[in-house]
Amino acid sequence: MKYTYLQALGWLGAYILLAVLPLLILFVGHLPPSRGFLTELGVGLGFIGLSMMGLQFVLTGRFRRFAMGFGLDNMLQFHRQAGLIATGFILAHPVILIASNPAYAAFYDPRVSTPRAMALITVTIALVAIVTTTLWRRSFGIPYEWWRTGHGMLALLIVLIGLGHVLMVGYYVDPLWKQLVWIGFTGGAMALLIHGRIIRPLALNQYPWKVAEVRPETGPTWTIALEPDGHDGLDFQPGQFGWLTIGPTPFSLQQHPFTIASSAEKPRCIEFTIKQLGDFTATIKDIPAGTPAFVEGPFGAFVLGEETQQHGAVFIAAGVGITPVMSILRTLRDRGDAPSMQLIYANQSPQTTIFHDELESLAGQLPLELIHVFEQPPPNWQGHQGLVTPEILEDVLWDDDGKRRYFICGPQPLMDAVEQYLIDRGIDGRRIVSERFEIV
Repeated sequence: MKYTYLQALGWLGAYILLAVLPLLILFVGHLPPSRGFLTELGVGLGFIGLSMMGLQFVLTGRFRRFAMGFGLDNMLQFHRQAGLIATGFILAHPVILIASNPAYAAFYDPRVSTPRAMALITVTIALVAIVTTTLWRRSFGIPYEWWRTGHGMLALLIVLIGLGHVLMVGYYVDPLWKQLVWIGFTGGAMALLIHGRIIRPLALNQYPWKVAEVRPETGPTWTIALEPDGHDGLDFQPGQFGWLTIGPTPFSLQQHPFTIASSAEKPRCIEFTIKQLGDFTATIKDIPAGTPAFVEGPFGAFVLGEETQQHGAVFIAAGVGITPVMSILRTLRDRGDAPSMQLIYANQSPQTTIFHDELESLAGQLPLELIHVFEQPPPNWQGHQGLVTPEILEDVLWDDDGKRRYFICGPQPLMDAVEQYLIDRGIDGRRIVSERFEIV
C-alpha cells in the first residue's frame, strides 16, 4: 500500500488536529481574562508542545496500518522532527512567559515552591537530555538499547510533569471535565508505552524462533538464519524488515530493526544479513545455533507493488543497503515471474561487495541489468568507478517511462544525492521509494 499525496495530506491534517485539539478544548465554555499576547502565545506553545510530545508515543507505536503506506522508517523520521519541534515549543513556553512578565521566573524559584521548581527544572533538564542524546547518541557512545529505553522514560517523565503543571496552574483547565480530558490524554500516552513495552512482547512470546545458523558474508558482515519454533513462520513482502531480539525472552533491551534478506517464498526460514558496526551487531558472529530469538514485524513500504510488477523497477543501493533488494530478487527468482529491472550497486571493490557472486547469478536468471560502481576498482576495470554521481546516473539509468518506480537504499549521502537527482529529472516523488537504515 502506498498513500497518495491527498491521503498523506489527510494524515498530516489529522496529526495537526490532534496536536492542537487539547488547546482548542480549552476555549470551550467560559474563558478567563486574557493576559496579553506574549503571555498567551507562550501558554499556547506550551500546550501544543505537550500535545505533540504525547503524540510521539503514537508515531513510535509500530502500527502497521499507518506505517505500511509511508514506511515505518519515514514515520520514525517524522517522529524525530516532530520531537524537535515539540521540544522547541515546550522550552519556548517559559522563555516567552518570563519575557512577557519577569514575575513568572518565580516558578523556577525553590524558595517560593520547592516541589514546583524542582519539577520544572527536572523537565527542562529532561528536554535538553532527550534532544542531545538523540542528535549525538553515537558521539556520546550511548548503546542503542540503553538510549531507546532512556528515551521512552524521559518522554514519559516530560508528559507526566507537563500534566501536573497544567493541573496545578489550572488557569484554563479549572472545570473538572477539562482536567479529565488532559488526564485522559496523558493516560493514552502511557497506555501506548505499556502496549509497546509489555503487550507486544507478550504477543511475541507466543511465536518464538531459534537460530538455525550464522554464516559469514563478505567483510564484517554476517547472515543469521532463523527457523520457527512451533509455528508456521512469518508472512512478509520482500523488502520489508522486522525488529529482532536474540535471547530467551522478548522482554529485552536488545531489540533492533533489520531488513529481511531472504525470499518471501520461504517464510519458514528467514534471514537477516547484518554488517558489524559495533554494539549488538558485533555479537552476531558469536551467536550459537539453537539460540532463542523473536521477530516483530513485518514493517516497511520498500515493496514492489502491482504497478511495479507491470512496469519494472530500478534499484540503487550501496553496501549493506542491498539487503532489501536481495529479498526482492530472491523472491522473484523463486516465483519465476519478474519484471524488467536495473540494479546499480555501489561498493569499494569487488572483494567488499556483499552477495557479489549471487548477484551475478541472479542477473543471469532474471531480466536484470546489473551495474557495479567501485570506488577502488580492480586493474583493467571497464565499468564505472568512484561514487554514484549524477554523471554516472545520467550515463547508465534507463529512460523514464513515467510509470517505473525507483528504489534507493544505502548510506544517507548516497540516498540524498540520488533522490535529488531523480526529482531534478522530473520523476514524481511518489515513484521514489527509500529505505533509510539510520532511523534513530
